[in-house]
Amino acid sequence: MSDADTDAMTGAVAELLAILDLERLEADLFRGQNPKTGWKRVFGGQVVAQALVAAARTVPEERIAHSLHAYFLLPGDPRTPIVYEVERLRDGQSFTTRRVKAIQHGRAIFATTVSFQVREDGFTHQGAMPPVRGPEGLPGGRDIADIAEGLPEAIAAYFARPRPILLRPVDLRRYRDTGPQEPVFNVWLKAAAALPDDARLHQAVLAYASDMTLLDVSLIAHGRSVFDPEVQAASLDHALWFHRPLRADEWLLYAQDSPAAGGARGFARGQIFDQAGNLVASVAQEGLIRPRGD
Repeated sequence: MSDADTDAMTGAVAELLAILDLERLEADLFRGQNPKTGWKRVFGGQVVAQALVAAARTVPEERIAHSLHAYFLLPGDPRTPIVYEVERLRDGQSFTTRRVKAIQHGRAIFATTVSFQVREDGFTHQGAMPPVRGPEGLPGGRDIADIAEGLPEAIAAYFARPRPILLRPVDLRRYRDTGPQEPVFNVWLKAAAALPDDARLHQAVLAYASDMTLLDVSLIAHGRSVFDPEVQAASLDHALWFHRPLRADEWLLYAQDSPAAGGARGFARGQIFDQAGNLVASVAQEGLIRPRGD
């Protein structure tokens, strides 16, 4: 990786941290900015992460988020800041619950409920991490473009673009082979630069990353992808569970699959493991995967 690439990725992480540092307007009202990406709509993972930050700003620091359930209501306008309105639903002895509404142009574009818990010990078990290659030696960033023979140009450009999250797919065959395949996708990811030692910030960065690549998995069984101009794709809802403390600036395996699709909607789920094999988070999402008409 060149010095220019490293600087670009470090700058992308700094920009991500800046957009996660919400401006407080009132006790339970916050404003978030959008990055200058040129996108036509706000990335869903950004709204999830900013809403999580807004909720956490109203909760005692000793409580940590353990689950988030959200709906994407309207596409976000990247030219306009997003206002986050937090509603305090419950402050219990062990759990705290917040509802967050994201607003642009006087309309709700996103809504989520986040639950926080004091740290507790208890029963522990988990499933095994898939037996896949580790991130070392896998291509990522511009390396993918360098080996992109047979890879569609839009997909090679997507993985090669400097971004705050590094992505290293375990297998790129699903993009080279156009036919239907088993709807499974494994990708290693982490922040492109070191993050501060702030547990809530690491959760927010993972929440941001959790919306990357997941919707696309539901199209693998149909030999399509979200880059296909004949497919209209958008996230509809998003659920995220945090099981253990995590570091988003260390490699995490995002093991994704799609057990069902129907009604122009695809359902996908993901398990996120650290390199030691600990399951740190789980994700589920339903998204619009509508074939475009003439």
